[in-house]
Amino acid sequence: MEQRTAPIINGLSVDVEDWFHVGAFEDVIERDQWGMLDDRVHHNVHTILDMFDEARCKATFFTLGWVAKRHGGLLREIANRGHEIASHGWDHERVFRMDAAAFAEDIARTRKTLEDATGAQVIGYRAPSFSIDARTPWAFDVLAEQGYAYSSSVAPIAHDHYGWEEAPRFAFKPLLQSDLIELPVTTAMFRGKRLAAGGGGFFRVLPYAFSRWAIRQVNRTDERPAVFYFHPWEVDPGQPRVAGAPLKSRLRHYTNLSRMGGKLAQLLGEFRWGRMDVIAQREAMRLRAEKALQP
Repeated sequence: MEQRTAPIINGLSVDVEDWFHVGAFEDVIERDQWGMLDDRVHHNVHTILDMFDEARCKATFFTLGWVAKRHGGLLREIANRGHEIASHGWDHERVFRMDAAAFAEDIARTRKTLEDATGAQVIGYRAPSFSIDARTPWAFDVLAEQGYAYSSSVAPIAHDHYGWEEAPRFAFKPLLQSDLIELPVTTAMFRGKRLAAGGGGFFRVLPYAFSRWAIRQVNRTDERPAVFYFHPWEVDPGQPRVAGAPLKSRLRHYTNLSRMGGKLAQLLGEFRWGRMDVIAQREAMRLRAEKALQP
């Protein structure tokens, strides 16, 4: 009788930030204005939590410290529903705009705020806009020094906004002297070229069939878990419009917001999903096993 292997569990993640935190609007919305703007993250995260409950899946919520400071109760609810809380930095400052000392302060401050809110240890980190790249490999040393178990901060593609094209496509150890694991966001291969396929704007803009094809390729051909992400504001078609932002930024941010909920529901139902800390643990075991087989 033919043996069937269980479907691969993929990494499901939410980058918890509000509509005004995004890099696309950083030149038109000043940080000192954030506290006066329409706060929609609480309602949007509740919408996502209910979707996850209906699909019976767990996820990791990479949360800004700025959000956690104002929504401690929301973080406790996320944790109480069985999801992981991880760090997304304090205020969405990209890593390449900090030096090592500033980065260390940023992630330490964020971690304390998250842990104070939930009482649970924070072991995961995702850089805003996937800003650990060829300019900032030193960030891994800082994460390791602070005891993080994993990062999911690399987009192994070429892109005008972010990307580290030379990075491995799948889980790797960035430091020889540390057990820290990096879980890059998912890419697929087509004619020798890497294609971004890990969620966010690519998921909203492109047909659903592309994401299905990409995740199946990663699961079946590469036999690896996919790493998928999106933001709470992406399920919120009623959010305010930022008229002063560049046209390209507005197109990226607002396209297909009204369709996102339906596409997400389909994705959650079609594949198996789990928390990023679970994926990191399993990938760490795989890397150790592969190393043990080396001559």
